[in-house]
Amino acid sequence: MTPNGTAAGSGAAPTLAVFKLASCDGCQLTLLDCEDELLALADRMEIAHFLEASSSVGPGPYDLALVEGSVTTTADAERVRAIRAASRRLVTIGACATAGGIQALRNFADVAEYRRTVYARPEYVATLAASTPVSAHVKVDFELRGCPVDRRQLLEVITAFLAGREPAVPDHSVCFECKRRGVVCVTVACGIPCLGPVTHAGCGALCPAYRRGCFGCFGPARSVNLPALVPLLRRDGLDDEAVGRLLHTYNAAAFDEETHR
Repeated sequence: MTPNGTAAGSGAAPTLAVFKLASCDGCQLTLLDCEDELLALADRMEIAHFLEASSSVGPGPYDLALVEGSVTTTADAERVRAIRAASRRLVTIGACATAGGIQALRNFADVAEYRRTVYARPEYVATLAASTPVSAHVKVDFELRGCPVDRRQLLEVITAFLAGREPAVPDHSVCFECKRRGVVCVTVACGIPCLGPVTHAGCGALCPAYRRGCFGCFGPARSVNLPALVPLLRRDGLDDEAVGRLLHTYNAAAFDEETHR
């Protein structure tokens, strides 16, 4: 039997569901921007739940669920557990879902003070003390990083799960992408601070290609050597506080969890 309760080989189309937690919707918009490719995928699957695209909602269980956004409230935590229970495969998309996102910066401060400063009636705002990735609450089958995710990688993940294979998403650093594009190293040639050596590939070395240092929006690469990078960042004009700010932006929680720094 399939997750939809139909017999295997019955010809029933697999179902896709897309959900949002605390986020800016950028990763869902990346999926919508696929346009022609999304239409082709729609011929092979049923998009059962995608409120960014349609108010029509089909019941689960779902063969594949994409989840954007971090868990920031008790309601988020309950909802993501329900999504997991209704999904055969669950993939998190974007920095918020995979590492807590920019909102995870609050994990290093007094959330109550933030609430008092930002909201006129903070007593009406219910929130958790930390912004956490979906994987901190439920089992995740694959994490696709980026702020936002790369459209090519997103399509690869969806088609891979439809085909029953592992997604072919590289886990090397942005430096590899620079070399492949023939981009001159901004750190070596220009003395520009860059997180490319420790950042997961996926953007196509976009910032370095325009003579800007990588900001780390795709999170840590598999092999992260911060002890070697930090002296270069200091050499290029960043003090310890500036280095911390650079690392603790798009994937604040990821750098701490994976590098313990």
